[in-house]
Amino acid sequence: MAADREVCVGVNDTISTPLHDVRVLEISDRIAGAYCGKLLADAGADVVKVEPCEGDPLRRVTVTGGELRDDVDSPLFCYLNAGKRSVTSVSERMMTTADIIVVTADEPTARRNGVDPAALLAAAPGCVVVSISDFGWTGPWSGRPATEFTLQAASGLTGFRGDPAGPPISIGGDLGEYMGGAWAAYGALALRRRVRDGGAGGHLDMSMLEAVTLMQSGEWLHSALLQVPPVRRSVEVPSIEPAKDGYVGISMVTGQQWLDFAAMVDCPELTEIAQLQFQIGRWDYRDWIRERIDPWMRERTVAEIVELGQLFRLPLAPLGKGATIPSMEHLRERGVYVDNPAGFRQPRPPWLMSRARPAPVGTSPPVGGSDDEALWEPRSLRTERATTERMPLAGVRVVDFTAFWAGPAATHSLAAFGADVIKIESIQRPDGIRYSGGMRKDVDDWWEYGWVFHAMNTNKRSVTLDLQSDEGLRLVRRLIGQADVVVENFSPRVMEQFGLSADALLTLNPRLVVVRMPAFGLSGPWRDRVGFAPTMEQIAGLAWLTGMPDGPPIAPRGACDPLAGVHAAFAALAALEFADRAGEGQLVEVPMIEAVLNVTAVQTIEYEVFGRVMERRGNRGHAAAVQNVYRCAGDDSWIALAARTEDERTALTAVTGGAELETWLAERDPEAAAEALTRAGVPAEVVVSPSLVTDNPQLRDRGFFERLHHPRTGENLYPCPPFTRLPGSERWLKRPPPTLGEHNAEVLTALCELTESDLDRLETQGVIGSRPKGL
Repeated sequence: MAADREVCVGVNDTISTPLHDVRVLEISDRIAGAYCGKLLADAGADVVKVEPCEGDPLRRVTVTGGELRDDVDSPLFCYLNAGKRSVTSVSERMMTTADIIVVTADEPTARRNGVDPAALLAAAPGCVVVSISDFGWTGPWSGRPATEFTLQAASGLTGFRGDPAGPPISIGGDLGEYMGGAWAAYGALALRRRVRDGGAGGHLDMSMLEAVTLMQSGEWLHSALLQVPPVRRSVEVPSIEPAKDGYVGISMVTGQQWLDFAAMVDCPELTEIAQLQFQIGRWDYRDWIRERIDPWMRERTVAEIVELGQLFRLPLAPLGKGATIPSMEHLRERGVYVDNPAGFRQPRPPWLMSRARPAPVGTSPPVGGSDDEALWEPRSLRTERATTERMPLAGVRVVDFTAFWAGPAATHSLAAFGADVIKIESIQRPDGIRYSGGMRKDVDDWWEYGWVFHAMNTNKRSVTLDLQSDEGLRLVRRLIGQADVVVENFSPRVMEQFGLSADALLTLNPRLVVVRMPAFGLSGPWRDRVGFAPTMEQIAGLAWLTGMPDGPPIAPRGACDPLAGVHAAFAALAALEFADRAGEGQLVEVPMIEAVLNVTAVQTIEYEVFGRVMERRGNRGHAAAVQNVYRCAGDDSWIALAARTEDERTALTAVTGGAELETWLAERDPEAAAEALTRAGVPAEVVVSPSLVTDNPQLRDRGFFERLHHPRTGENLYPCPPFTRLPGSERWLKRPPPTLGEHNAEVLTALCELTESDLDRLETQGVIGSRPKGL
């Protein structure tokens, strides 16, 4: 029988999970599909896993080489599949009675397995089908072999990390798989919302290459907007530095943080060179900087430096690994780690809701454990369905208080699927990502050229309101009163200082979903610490796995910002589904650290089960594969190659004629080598600069980049969600990123009933405006 998806909290009180009664069929043999199913199962969906009679290959996968008994599944499998059911065959009835079908296969393989989205949707118009494949079902590369390692190379992620004196460095772990799984779960819920409103379902054709590309910071826009050459690889300075007893992770995004860091380490000379205020300007001074800070760092312990950093409001962190992460004080006090019935602890789902609860951590299913069970009865469907041309989140209004990257990535996802996202800034404090990392000196409105801002704020409207003024607060409350969702990612104390706590917002609008994205959560010893994505990557183990075995850990460079963003967008839609059913909104807490811990969970789980710590292996990875980044002919030309199976290794030998691989590649053009290898079935991609990813023929063919004209910066290419366009929709992106306060008149007259004279008065008073104060 179906798993129980309600949580009993008292004798007469039962709190539902947010996705109670959602039916999911998961046909997957990779982490991305399993993680998509896990996110849905954790939120209360009944997830039925379809696997072959011999079982999902992930049942036997260990990343540290730990040995498994024949009758025991791997810890990774048990983590990803807790609470699901398993069947070894799938019928048409099962597929047509499911609400969501997730399949990880290219189109020919999916059809061989009986998954034909067009036929399914003809039989069950309300079904949502999400296909996950390396390159998507369309385009010239749709049948091309790939791995996480080669996808990172093609996306530009690998090409801007590492010392230029050595090879480019990929991110350790399977970060892209989890990013793809999170996007698939989010897309499924977004399209399901249209179904719940009486509209049609559909097929979301997801490309893993596109999902991985969304983890880089839009460097092609950096080159275009700031008129600089394509970015080359480097490492942050300072980044992960040796202390007296270990490594300290350092992440500085703003110029003020650099000035504060110089004061903390007692090096005033660091403030005398203007370009050092920007991370991109520090690389040329890397040796000079380290000569000055190294003695100070090595005289102090990690704990002493981190504690001192908090006094300066600097994002400093201890470097975590599988053996140390669960014992960190903050994570213990917040109860982040919970028991899995397989005998280990795992991170809880990366969201907390004030009215709904996650499903309990269940057992992972035996192969075919539900083969003899009757699954689902057909649902009664509405007789008339709305057109598929309606965007899935049309009619959802979001008031967006987010800044920098993770929060805007969440609302970027919502806006792309049709939500009306109103971004709140102020002329006193614009979104800091508008001018972090570099600026144009030849234009007056330089704050309109921030490339990450451009990448993550399409389809939004911008309103400036001074929240420290009575009038600004009155107006923002009127906007919130008409909203469905509020999203913010400030430090926890900020919204309270404005009088906009979750309790206050829910009193104002009881059906509101209030999504808060604090770095470390709303409680615990680290509640008020400053933290960016690199901080989370350092604490949660991603940095520990990234870098050469004989060198220091290297920062993954913020890839977890968009990862946290899509988790928050998923949680927002799950809470909206609960609000539709229960008639009430709630607070949704999505700490960035807990999202990242969920994607690095295998490190802590395998340490607990096998006593083994995952270590850095450079570009060789943790699987038994011929894998590395190899130099090719030409100036600083490299190729990423991963031959995993015996067939792939045989094909590799055939292509090279048995020659030594490094020698064979060193004599060849990287593009020609990649084509020869992939035609033979060997995953291989050229390592490209992230600035040049717009030249990728697969991304261009699938329309991953859409062209928009910005009133200040002109025409540029902007990233889309990692899916082909929905039927009936010609574009994902309808608006360029907004200029500061661009929509003040449009929004405040329509939603707050202001007049032209009201707007003039408020601009004179500095409550609204279109130019940062003091400039």
